[in-house]
Amino acid sequence: MTRRARGGLGLVLVGWLSGCGGGGGGTHVTTTTCSTAGGQNVTLAVSAYQAIPPLANAGCLLFPGNSSNTDSALYLLVPQLATDSQGATAPFILQGDTLHPALAATLAQRPATMSDVGMQFHDFLRSVERTHWGAIGGPRLGGARPAPFRGPPDTLGNVRNFRLCGDLNCNTFPTVTATAKSVSGHLAIYVDNAAPAGGLTQSDLDSLATLFNARLYAVDTTAFGRESDIDGNNAVIVLMSNVVNKLVTKTQCHQSGFVAGFFFGADIDPLFAGDPRVNHGEVFYSMVADPDSTLSCAHSVSQLRGVVPVTFIHEFQHMISYNQHVLVKGSSAQDTWLDEGMSHFAEELGGRSFLPADQASFSNFVIGDLFDAYSYLDSSSFHFLAFSSGIGSLAERGAAWLFVRYFADQFAADTSFASVAALTRGLEQSGLHGSAAITAAAGTPFTTIVGRWILANYVSDYPGLSPPPELQYTSWRFRSTYADLNSQRPDFFPKPFPLTPPLLAGKSIAVTGTLHAGSGSYIVSAQPKSGPGFALLFSGPGGAALPAVLNPRLNVMRLR
Repeated sequence: MTRRARGGLGLVLVGWLSGCGGGGGGTHVTTTTCSTAGGQNVTLAVSAYQAIPPLANAGCLLFPGNSSNTDSALYLLVPQLATDSQGATAPFILQGDTLHPALAATLAQRPATMSDVGMQFHDFLRSVERTHWGAIGGPRLGGARPAPFRGPPDTLGNVRNFRLCGDLNCNTFPTVTATAKSVSGHLAIYVDNAAPAGGLTQSDLDSLATLFNARLYAVDTTAFGRESDIDGNNAVIVLMSNVVNKLVTKTQCHQSGFVAGFFFGADIDPLFAGDPRVNHGEVFYSMVADPDSTLSCAHSVSQLRGVVPVTFIHEFQHMISYNQHVLVKGSSAQDTWLDEGMSHFAEELGGRSFLPADQASFSNFVIGDLFDAYSYLDSSSFHFLAFSSGIGSLAERGAAWLFVRYFADQFAADTSFASVAALTRGLEQSGLHGSAAITAAAGTPFTTIVGRWILANYVSDYPGLSPPPELQYTSWRFRSTYADLNSQRPDFFPKPFPLTPPLLAGKSIAVTGTLHAGSGSYIVSAQPKSGPGFALLFSGPGGAALPAVLNPRLNVMRLR
């Protein structure tokens, strides 16, 4: 799992829980016109919404005049591909009945791409899982599943050799000799015998083991199901090794982040039972403390105390998911975007387990998710929800977390952890993938859910509006949350709320852009008091049809 500086913001979230970019589409102007004769009337009361497929033959959506002589009318417009077809895109236009080119220039510019080698490594691992690690080559078994591997018992002081990825493409697998330093309950912590001086003390290691056994293991297994136990040791091994630190150079670490830890699915994949490069057991790999920067950039003991538990609960979900889909169901790994969303949701669930007494620990677990979600909301037009394997960005992880959080808010029986866990566990154990898993768990089509979610991101706690329950997050007040973060750390959260659509007169809308699977572009359209109606074309370039297989929709909600 990748970690960047956001993990050490030192923020404490107080009062951000509920109840318990701009979305610009582009900067180009289009001159395509539409046929009002083949149009569809869009008549909405305040707080009402509609998901409208693009009309055939360049038909228009016809908005009535504003009947109020005292107040303007506002519409939220969100073109979207309501699909989880991973990595799918489609160019679109949204065109009013008159052109004002100067206004189009107010739309958001494409954000700079964030480079993060840790994130790329994490994506590589999740990507090759779906082909049962074909990208790393070597011996693989076919046909009947082999007998379970049985290794030596993991007792305190036991010395073992491990092999693990020695580079970001897993082209090398160096051998590491490590000693079991803390063994209790469901966990055995091994530390590289060559670890630098000044690392975690015995008390630190025992505290990590206690945290895992007493809290994090129960959160993950209750919410997602059980892990495998192919080595029969009744424990998950944590290997803290120099090799993880050295996956990135000191320069890479400072410029592009680092790998805090990871799960390697080939370790438990039956097809690799005879492969000497894997450890044939449930292993989570973690960096070691390196306060003097002898391996890569410096990582203090206090940093590891904060980062390792969050990384562990994230990666342990991946381990559970791989077991449930590949070993139990004999299928392929979960779709990457949903698997990632579930792991980030695991971080939040871990954080919530500390509430209400320990706000600092809660903040440590969720601040990364809030940062990623901010990045997504600030530039949703340029990111996927259903990203394809290997290209997910931090912002897209934010989108995936937001979607799973919204899904749990909407479809759990109530707000309790038991009800939320029952929902996510059922989804994980169904063996279904992506939208099929969401649809089955919710009893509602994915296209409906993802369309409501895209609106909820803006309107859930919109001031002065009472959106219908299906357009609300019940667990967060994100506008209050981000306003608070903005006041504490404007360098990381520069706006009070990241989703700030351009405000355009209906007749002046002239937007082109590219829609990304599951995601959307946000625009707010204004009509002055007693203002006339307007026509709006939503289509592919030049009035061409958008691909129906991707479920294109224009989500419209009246805000005022």
